[in-house]
Amino acid sequence: MNTFLLKNISKSNQSQITPIAIIAGLFFIFGFVTWINGALIPFMKTIHELTDAQSYLVASASYISFVVMALPSAYVLKKTGYRKGMSLGLLIMAIGALIFIPAAQARTYWIFLVAIFIQGTGMTLLQTASNPYITILGPIDRAAKRIAIMGIANKVAGGLGSVIFGALLLTGIDEVQNQLAVVSNAEKDVLLDTLANGVKTPYIVMTGVLVLLGLLIRKAPLPHVEAPAETHSSADHNVKTSIFNFPHLWLGVLTLFAYVGAEVIAGDTIISYGISLGFPVADAKFFTMYTLLAMVFTYALGILLIPKYISQDNALKISAVLGIVFSVCVINTHGSTSVFFVAALGFANALVWPAVWPLTLKGLGSFTKTASALLIMAISGGAIIPPLYGRLVDRKKVDLLTTTLSEPEALAQASTSGYWILLPCYVLILYYALKGHKLGRNSLN
Repeated sequence: MNTFLLKNISKSNQSQITPIAIIAGLFFIFGFVTWINGALIPFMKTIHELTDAQSYLVASASYISFVVMALPSAYVLKKTGYRKGMSLGLLIMAIGALIFIPAAQARTYWIFLVAIFIQGTGMTLLQTASNPYITILGPIDRAAKRIAIMGIANKVAGGLGSVIFGALLLTGIDEVQNQLAVVSNAEKDVLLDTLANGVKTPYIVMTGVLVLLGLLIRKAPLPHVEAPAETHSSADHNVKTSIFNFPHLWLGVLTLFAYVGAEVIAGDTIISYGISLGFPVADAKFFTMYTLLAMVFTYALGILLIPKYISQDNALKISAVLGIVFSVCVINTHGSTSVFFVAALGFANALVWPAVWPLTLKGLGSFTKTASALLIMAISGGAIIPPLYGRLVDRKKVDLLTTTLSEPEALAQASTSGYWILLPCYVLILYYALKGHKLGRNSLN
Protein backbone atom coordinates (compact mmCIF):
# COMPACT_ATOMS: atom_id res chain seq x y z
CA MET A 1 0.00 0.00 0.00
CA ASN A 2 2.83 2.43 0.89
CA THR A 3 4.53 1.67 -2.44
CA PHE A 4 1.29 2.38 -4.27
CA LEU A 5 0.90 5.73 -2.50
CA LEU A 6 4.48 6.73 -3.21
CA LYS A 7 4.03 5.95 -6.91
CA ASN A 8 0.88 8.05 -7.02
CA ILE A 9 2.54 10.97 -5.26
CA SER A 10 5.52 10.77 -7.60
CA LYS A 11 3.22 10.62 -10.63
CA SER A 12 1.25 13.64 -9.34
CA ASN A 13 4.42 15.69 -8.88
CA GLN A 14 5.67 14.76 -12.35
CA SER A 15 2.31 15.67 -13.89
CA GLN A 16 2.76 19.23 -12.59
CA ILE A 17 6.24 19.73 -14.05
CA THR A 18 5.08 20.32 -17.63
CA PRO A 19 2.30 22.84 -16.85
CA ILE A 20 4.57 24.66 -14.38
CA ALA A 21 7.26 24.92 -17.06
CA ILE A 22 4.72 26.24 -19.60
CA ILE A 23 3.33 28.86 -17.21
CA ALA A 24 6.90 29.85 -16.27
CA GLY A 25 7.44 30.47 -19.99
CA LEU A 26 4.45 32.82 -19.98
CA PHE A 27 5.83 34.69 -16.96
CA PHE A 28 9.12 34.95 -18.85
CA ILE A 29 7.28 36.53 -21.80
CA PHE A 30 5.44 39.26 -19.91
CA GLY A 31 8.51 39.89 -17.76
CA PHE A 32 10.51 40.45 -20.95
CA VAL A 33 7.89 42.74 -22.52
CA THR A 34 7.32 44.75 -19.32
CA TRP A 35 10.98 45.50 -18.64
CA ILE A 36 11.79 46.71 -22.17
CA ASN A 37 9.84 49.86 -21.28
CA GLY A 38 13.03 51.04 -19.60
CA ALA A 39 14.73 51.13 -23.02
CA LEU A 40 11.65 52.37 -24.86
CA ILE A 41 11.28 55.51 -22.72
CA PRO A 42 14.58 57.21 -23.69
CA PHE A 43 14.19 55.88 -27.25
CA MET A 44 10.73 57.47 -27.62
CA LYS A 45 11.95 60.66 -25.98
CA THR A 46 14.62 61.02 -28.68
CA ILE A 47 12.70 60.08 -31.82
CA HIS A 48 9.68 62.22 -30.88
CA GLU A 49 11.65 65.00 -29.12
CA LEU A 50 9.55 64.67 -25.97
CA THR A 51 9.75 66.15 -22.51
CA ASP A 52 10.47 63.77 -19.61
CA ALA A 53 6.81 63.82 -18.57
CA GLN A 54 5.65 62.97 -22.09
CA SER A 55 8.15 60.12 -22.43
CA TYR A 56 6.82 58.43 -19.28
CA LEU A 57 3.46 57.97 -21.00
CA VAL A 58 5.09 54.77 -22.29
CA ALA A 59 4.83 53.31 -18.77
CA SER A 60 1.41 54.90 -18.22
CA ALA A 61 -0.03 53.31 -21.38
CA SER A 62 1.08 49.89 -20.15
CA TYR A 63 -0.13 50.31 -16.55
CA ILE A 64 -3.48 51.82 -17.56
CA SER A 65 -4.30 48.61 -19.43
CA PHE A 66 -4.18 46.63 -16.17
CA VAL A 67 -6.80 48.91 -14.64
CA VAL A 68 -9.09 49.20 -17.67
CA MET A 69 -8.91 45.64 -18.98
CA ALA A 70 -8.62 43.45 -15.86
CA LEU A 71 -12.37 42.98 -15.24
CA PRO A 72 -13.14 42.47 -18.96
CA SER A 73 -10.35 39.86 -18.90
CA ALA A 74 -12.10 38.04 -16.07
CA TYR A 75 -15.30 38.00 -18.14
CA VAL A 76 -13.40 36.62 -21.15
CA LEU A 77 -11.82 33.89 -19.01
CA LYS A 78 -15.22 32.79 -17.74
CA LYS A 79 -16.18 32.19 -21.38
CA THR A 80 -12.90 30.71 -22.66
CA GLY A 81 -11.26 29.01 -19.69
CA TYR A 82 -7.62 29.46 -18.69
CA ARG A 83 -5.81 27.82 -21.62
CA LYS A 84 -7.75 29.55 -24.42
CA GLY A 85 -7.51 32.79 -22.47
CA MET A 86 -3.72 32.50 -22.33
CA SER A 87 -3.63 31.82 -26.06
CA LEU A 88 -5.82 34.85 -26.76
CA GLY A 89 -3.61 37.03 -24.55
CA LEU A 90 -0.51 36.07 -26.55
CA LEU A 91 -2.25 36.81 -29.84
CA ILE A 92 -3.40 40.24 -28.60
CA MET A 93 0.18 40.98 -27.55
CA ALA A 94 1.26 40.01 -31.08
CA ILE A 95 -1.19 42.54 -32.53
CA GLY A 96 0.28 45.24 -30.31
CA ALA A 97 3.81 44.32 -31.40
CA LEU A 98 2.75 44.42 -35.06
CA ILE A 99 1.37 47.97 -34.69
CA PHE A 100 4.91 49.14 -33.84
CA ILE A 101 5.71 48.75 -37.54
CA PRO A 102 3.31 51.43 -38.92
CA ALA A 103 4.02 53.53 -35.81
CA ALA A 104 7.72 53.55 -36.67
CA GLN A 105 6.97 54.21 -40.33
CA ALA A 106 4.84 57.26 -39.47
CA ARG A 107 6.98 58.19 -36.42
CA THR A 108 3.77 59.08 -34.61
CA TYR A 109 3.86 58.89 -30.82
CA TRP A 110 0.16 58.23 -30.18
CA ILE A 111 0.27 55.15 -32.45
CA PHE A 112 3.15 53.81 -30.38
CA LEU A 113 1.10 54.40 -27.22
CA VAL A 114 -1.86 52.55 -28.73
CA ALA A 115 0.46 49.64 -29.57
CA ILE A 116 1.81 49.58 -26.01
CA PHE A 117 -1.73 49.72 -24.59
CA ILE A 118 -2.79 46.77 -26.78
CA GLN A 119 0.27 44.80 -25.66
CA GLY A 120 -0.67 45.67 -22.09
CA THR A 121 -4.20 44.39 -22.75
CA GLY A 122 -2.78 41.05 -23.88
CA MET A 123 -0.53 40.93 -20.81
CA THR A 124 -3.50 41.73 -18.58
CA LEU A 125 -5.42 38.78 -19.98
CA LEU A 126 -2.33 36.59 -19.71
CA GLN A 127 -1.69 37.63 -16.10
CA THR A 128 -5.35 37.29 -15.13
CA ALA A 129 -5.27 33.72 -16.42
CA SER A 130 -1.80 32.53 -15.44
CA ASN A 131 -1.61 33.81 -11.86
CA PRO A 132 -4.73 32.03 -10.56
CA TYR A 133 -3.94 29.00 -12.73
CA ILE A 134 -0.53 28.47 -11.11
CA THR A 135 -2.07 29.23 -7.71
CA ILE A 136 -4.71 26.48 -7.91
CA LEU A 137 -2.70 24.03 -10.03
CA GLY A 138 -1.64 22.17 -6.89
CA PRO A 139 -2.11 22.34 -3.11
CA ILE A 140 -2.89 25.89 -1.99
CA ASP A 141 -0.30 25.72 0.82
CA ARG A 142 2.42 25.19 -1.82
CA ALA A 143 1.21 27.96 -4.14
CA ALA A 144 3.82 30.49 -2.97
CA LYS A 145 6.51 28.00 -3.93
CA ARG A 146 5.13 27.66 -7.46
CA ILE A 147 4.69 31.43 -7.84
CA ALA A 148 8.28 31.95 -6.66
CA ILE A 149 9.40 29.86 -9.64
CA MET A 150 7.34 32.19 -11.83
CA GLY A 151 9.05 35.15 -10.20
CA ILE A 152 12.48 33.85 -11.14
CA ALA A 153 11.38 33.44 -14.76
CA ASN A 154 9.88 36.94 -14.74
CA LYS A 155 12.92 38.72 -13.28
CA VAL A 156 15.47 36.82 -15.41
CA ALA A 157 13.44 37.79 -18.48
CA GLY A 158 13.32 41.37 -17.27
CA GLY A 159 17.09 41.52 -17.05
CA LEU A 160 17.50 40.01 -20.51
CA GLY A 161 14.84 42.27 -22.03
CA SER A 162 16.38 45.46 -20.69
CA VAL A 163 19.86 44.44 -21.87
CA ILE A 164 18.80 43.21 -25.34
CA PHE A 165 16.48 46.10 -26.19
CA GLY A 166 18.88 48.58 -24.62
CA ALA A 167 21.54 47.36 -27.04
CA LEU A 168 19.15 47.31 -30.02
CA LEU A 169 17.48 50.67 -29.48
CA LEU A 170 19.91 52.82 -27.50
CA THR A 171 23.28 52.05 -29.07
CA GLY A 172 24.57 55.26 -30.67
CA ILE A 173 21.66 57.35 -29.39
CA ASP A 174 24.04 59.84 -27.72
CA GLU A 175 25.71 60.54 -31.08
CA VAL A 176 22.31 61.05 -32.71
CA GLN A 177 21.28 63.52 -30.02
CA ASN A 178 24.50 65.48 -30.55
CA GLN A 179 23.86 65.61 -34.30
CA LEU A 180 20.27 66.79 -33.81
CA ALA A 181 21.56 69.97 -32.22
CA VAL A 182 23.49 71.07 -35.33
CA VAL A 183 21.74 69.65 -38.43
CA SER A 184 19.00 71.25 -40.51
CA ASN A 185 15.33 70.30 -40.10
CA ALA A 186 15.40 68.11 -43.21
CA GLU A 187 18.51 66.27 -41.99
CA LYS A 188 16.93 65.94 -38.55
CA ASP A 189 13.89 64.20 -40.04
CA VAL A 190 16.13 61.74 -41.88
CA LEU A 191 18.10 60.96 -38.71
CA LEU A 192 14.97 60.47 -36.59
CA ASP A 193 13.23 58.36 -39.26
CA THR A 194 16.29 56.13 -39.49
CA LEU A 195 16.41 55.78 -35.71
CA ALA A 196 12.67 55.04 -35.50
CA ASN A 197 13.02 52.27 -38.09
CA GLY A 198 15.27 50.48 -35.61
CA VAL A 199 12.22 49.06 -33.82
CA LYS A 200 10.89 47.29 -36.91
CA THR A 201 13.07 44.18 -36.94
CA PRO A 202 12.86 43.35 -33.20
CA TYR A 203 9.09 43.86 -33.18
CA ILE A 204 8.57 41.79 -36.34
CA VAL A 205 10.48 38.99 -34.59
CA MET A 206 8.44 39.53 -31.42
CA THR A 207 5.18 39.37 -33.41
CA GLY A 208 6.16 36.05 -34.99
CA VAL A 209 7.22 34.52 -31.68
CA LEU A 210 4.01 35.62 -29.91
CA VAL A 211 1.76 34.28 -32.70
CA LEU A 212 3.60 30.95 -32.68
CA LEU A 213 3.35 30.63 -28.89
CA GLY A 214 -0.31 31.68 -28.95
CA LEU A 215 -1.10 28.85 -31.37
CA LEU A 216 1.08 26.28 -29.60
CA ILE A 217 -0.39 26.89 -26.16
CA ARG A 218 -3.83 25.86 -27.42
CA LYS A 219 -2.35 22.39 -27.91
CA ALA A 220 -0.18 22.47 -24.79
CA PRO A 221 -0.67 19.72 -22.17
CA LEU A 222 -2.24 22.03 -19.62
CA PRO A 223 -4.73 20.26 -17.36
CA HIS A 224 -8.10 21.90 -16.83
CA VAL A 225 -8.22 23.29 -13.31
CA GLU A 226 -10.81 25.26 -11.40
CA ALA A 227 -10.77 26.65 -7.89
CA PRO A 228 -12.63 24.36 -5.47
CA ALA A 229 -16.14 25.52 -4.69
CA GLU A 230 -16.91 26.85 -1.24
CA THR A 231 -18.39 24.29 1.13
CA HIS A 232 -20.88 25.11 3.84
CA SER A 233 -22.64 23.18 6.51
CA SER A 234 -26.41 23.02 6.49
CA ALA A 235 -26.45 25.37 9.46
CA ASP A 236 -24.25 27.95 7.79
CA HIS A 237 -26.15 31.16 7.10
CA ASN A 238 -23.10 33.05 5.78
CA VAL A 239 -23.06 31.68 2.24
CA LYS A 240 -21.06 34.04 0.01
CA THR A 241 -23.16 35.34 -2.86
CA SER A 242 -21.10 38.34 -4.02
CA ILE A 243 -17.47 39.39 -4.48
CA PHE A 244 -18.21 42.06 -1.86
CA ASN A 245 -18.70 39.34 0.77
CA PHE A 246 -14.93 38.78 0.95
CA PRO A 247 -13.26 41.60 2.95
CA HIS A 248 -9.93 39.76 2.93
CA LEU A 249 -9.97 39.95 -0.87
CA TRP A 250 -10.36 43.75 -0.98
CA LEU A 251 -7.67 44.19 1.63
CA GLY A 252 -5.50 41.82 -0.40
CA VAL A 253 -5.97 44.04 -3.47
CA LEU A 254 -4.94 47.10 -1.45
CA THR A 255 -1.94 45.18 -0.07
CA LEU A 256 -0.83 44.17 -3.55
CA PHE A 257 -1.29 47.77 -4.74
CA ALA A 258 1.07 48.96 -2.00
CA TYR A 259 3.51 46.15 -2.68
CA VAL A 260 3.82 46.79 -6.43
CA GLY A 261 4.43 50.47 -5.71
CA ALA A 262 7.18 49.57 -3.23
CA GLU A 263 8.74 47.07 -5.65
CA VAL A 264 8.82 49.59 -8.49
CA ILE A 265 10.36 52.23 -6.22
CA ALA A 266 13.10 49.80 -5.18
CA GLY A 267 13.88 48.85 -8.76
CA ASP A 268 13.27 52.04 -10.72
CA THR A 269 14.55 54.81 -8.42
CA ILE A 270 17.82 53.25 -7.31
CA ILE A 271 19.79 54.39 -10.38
CA SER A 272 18.72 58.03 -10.14
CA TYR A 273 19.16 57.82 -6.35
CA GLY A 274 22.74 56.66 -6.77
CA ILE A 275 23.43 59.47 -9.24
CA SER A 276 21.95 62.02 -6.82
CA LEU A 277 24.41 60.77 -4.20
CA GLY A 278 27.32 61.36 -6.55
CA PHE A 279 27.88 57.92 -8.06
CA PRO A 280 28.99 58.02 -11.73
CA VAL A 281 26.40 56.85 -14.27
CA ALA A 282 28.77 54.08 -15.37
CA ASP A 283 28.41 52.53 -11.89
CA ALA A 284 24.83 53.52 -11.09
CA LYS A 285 23.39 51.88 -14.22
CA PHE A 286 23.98 48.45 -12.62
CA PHE A 287 22.15 49.23 -9.36
CA THR A 288 18.77 47.95 -10.55
CA MET A 289 20.40 44.61 -11.37
CA TYR A 290 21.47 44.31 -7.72
CA THR A 291 17.83 44.66 -6.64
CA LEU A 292 16.80 41.99 -9.16
CA LEU A 293 19.55 39.64 -8.01
CA ALA A 294 18.33 40.01 -4.42
CA MET A 295 14.81 39.10 -5.56
CA VAL A 296 15.95 36.08 -7.58
CA PHE A 297 17.99 34.79 -4.62
CA THR A 298 14.98 35.13 -2.31
CA TYR A 299 12.66 33.47 -4.83
CA ALA A 300 15.04 30.49 -4.88
CA LEU A 301 15.07 30.46 -1.08
CA GLY A 302 11.27 30.47 -1.06
CA ILE A 303 11.18 27.47 -3.38
CA LEU A 304 13.35 25.54 -0.95
CA LEU A 305 11.62 26.62 2.27
CA ILE A 306 7.89 26.97 1.47
CA PRO A 307 5.85 25.23 2.83
CA LYS A 308 8.12 22.57 4.41
CA TYR A 309 9.96 24.92 6.73
CA ILE A 310 7.94 28.13 6.57
CA SER A 311 4.29 28.85 5.82
CA GLN A 312 3.09 31.38 3.25
CA ASP A 313 1.74 33.79 5.85
CA ASN A 314 4.97 33.61 7.88
CA ALA A 315 6.97 34.32 4.72
CA LEU A 316 4.79 37.40 4.24
CA LYS A 317 5.37 38.52 7.84
CA ILE A 318 9.15 38.20 7.47
CA SER A 319 9.05 40.09 4.16
CA ALA A 320 7.08 42.96 5.68
CA VAL A 321 9.37 43.24 8.70
CA LEU A 322 12.44 43.25 6.45
CA GLY A 323 10.81 45.96 4.33
CA ILE A 324 10.19 48.16 7.37
CA VAL A 325 13.73 47.63 8.71
CA PHE A 326 15.45 48.25 5.35
CA SER A 327 13.32 51.36 4.68
CA VAL A 328 14.31 52.84 8.04
CA CYS A 329 17.95 52.01 7.25
CA VAL A 330 17.73 53.73 3.84
CA ILE A 331 16.42 56.93 5.44
CA ASN A 332 19.00 56.96 8.23
CA THR A 333 22.19 56.07 6.33
CA HIS A 334 24.22 57.77 3.65
CA GLY A 335 26.20 57.08 0.48
CA SER A 336 26.87 53.50 -0.62
CA THR A 337 25.33 52.12 2.59
CA SER A 338 22.00 53.74 1.81
CA VAL A 339 22.11 52.45 -1.80
CA PHE A 340 22.86 48.97 -0.44
CA PHE A 341 19.70 49.05 1.67
CA VAL A 342 17.59 50.16 -1.33
CA ALA A 343 18.94 47.15 -3.25
CA ALA A 344 18.30 44.96 -0.18
CA LEU A 345 14.59 45.77 -0.50
CA GLY A 346 14.70 43.08 -3.20
CA PHE A 347 15.01 40.54 -0.37
CA ALA A 348 11.92 42.02 1.31
CA ASN A 349 9.85 42.24 -1.88
CA ALA A 350 10.42 38.88 -3.55
CA LEU A 351 7.98 36.70 -1.60
CA VAL A 352 5.17 39.24 -1.15
CA TRP A 353 3.50 38.60 -4.52
CA PRO A 354 3.81 34.77 -4.20
CA ALA A 355 2.32 34.87 -0.68
CA VAL A 356 -0.50 37.40 -1.19
CA TRP A 357 -2.04 35.60 -4.18
CA PRO A 358 -2.80 32.24 -2.47
CA LEU A 359 -3.78 33.91 0.81
CA THR A 360 -6.24 36.12 -1.06
CA LEU A 361 -7.69 33.53 -3.44
CA LYS A 362 -8.12 30.77 -0.85
CA GLY A 363 -11.78 29.86 -0.46
CA LEU A 364 -13.12 32.14 -3.21
CA GLY A 365 -14.43 29.27 -5.34
CA SER A 366 -16.42 30.52 -8.33
CA PHE A 367 -15.31 34.10 -7.61
CA THR A 368 -11.64 33.26 -8.29
CA LYS A 369 -11.46 34.68 -11.84
CA THR A 370 -13.06 37.99 -10.84
CA ALA A 371 -10.85 38.20 -7.75
CA SER A 372 -7.80 37.55 -9.92
CA ALA A 373 -8.79 40.45 -12.15
CA LEU A 374 -9.02 42.74 -9.11
CA LEU A 375 -5.55 41.62 -7.99
CA ILE A 376 -4.19 42.32 -11.47
CA MET A 377 -5.68 45.83 -11.28
CA ALA A 378 -3.58 46.35 -8.15
CA ILE A 379 -0.50 46.45 -10.41
CA SER A 380 -1.51 50.08 -10.96
CA GLY A 381 0.25 50.77 -7.67
CA GLY A 382 3.42 50.79 -9.74
CA ALA A 383 2.07 53.74 -11.72
CA ILE A 384 0.86 55.80 -8.75
CA ILE A 385 3.19 55.33 -5.76
CA PRO A 386 6.58 55.98 -7.48
CA PRO A 387 5.45 59.39 -8.84
CA LEU A 388 4.41 60.25 -5.27
CA TYR A 389 8.00 59.52 -4.24
CA GLY A 390 9.15 61.92 -6.97
CA ARG A 391 6.81 64.65 -5.74
CA LEU A 392 8.10 64.20 -2.19
CA VAL A 393 11.67 64.54 -3.42
CA ASP A 394 10.87 67.67 -5.45
CA ARG A 395 9.06 69.34 -2.56
CA LYS A 396 11.77 68.48 -0.02
CA LYS A 397 14.48 69.71 -2.40
CA VAL A 398 12.77 73.10 -2.74
CA ASP A 399 12.56 73.39 1.06
CA LEU A 400 16.23 72.47 1.52
CA LEU A 401 17.38 74.98 -1.07
CA THR A 402 16.13 77.75 1.22
CA THR A 403 18.86 76.70 3.68
CA THR A 404 22.63 76.83 3.21
CA LEU A 405 22.73 73.56 1.25
CA SER A 406 23.89 73.48 -2.36
CA GLU A 407 21.62 72.01 -5.04
CA PRO A 408 23.46 68.62 -5.18
CA GLU A 409 23.38 68.37 -1.37
CA ALA A 410 19.69 69.28 -1.28
CA LEU A 411 18.87 66.70 -3.99
CA ALA A 412 20.79 63.98 -2.14
CA GLN A 413 19.02 64.63 1.17
CA ALA A 414 15.61 64.99 -0.48
CA SER A 415 16.06 61.74 -2.42
CA THR A 416 16.94 59.91 0.79
CA SER A 417 14.08 61.30 2.86
CA GLY A 418 11.55 60.50 0.11
CA TYR A 419 11.88 56.80 0.86
CA TRP A 420 9.74 57.21 3.96
CA ILE A 421 6.78 56.60 1.60
CA LEU A 422 7.76 52.91 1.72
CA LEU A 423 6.96 52.59 5.43
CA PRO A 424 3.13 52.69 5.20
CA CYS A 425 3.35 50.21 2.30
CA TYR A 426 5.21 47.63 4.38
CA VAL A 427 3.08 48.30 7.47
CA LEU A 428 -0.02 47.44 5.40
CA ILE A 429 1.66 44.26 4.14
CA LEU A 430 2.50 43.29 7.74
CA TYR A 431 -1.10 43.86 8.84
CA TYR A 432 -2.37 41.67 6.02
CA ALA A 433 0.08 38.92 7.00
CA LEU A 434 -0.94 39.08 10.66
CA LYS A 435 -4.72 39.60 10.50
CA GLY A 436 -5.92 40.96 7.19
CA HIS A 437 -5.97 37.69 5.25
CA LYS A 438 -8.29 36.17 7.88
CA LEU A 439 -11.00 38.86 7.74
CA GLY A 440 -14.46 37.52 6.96
CA ARG A 441 -13.27 33.96 6.45
CA ASN A 442 -14.88 32.35 9.49
CA SER A 443 -17.28 30.47 7.21
CA LEU A 444 -14.71 29.47 4.60
CA ASN A 445 -13.06 26.07 4.57
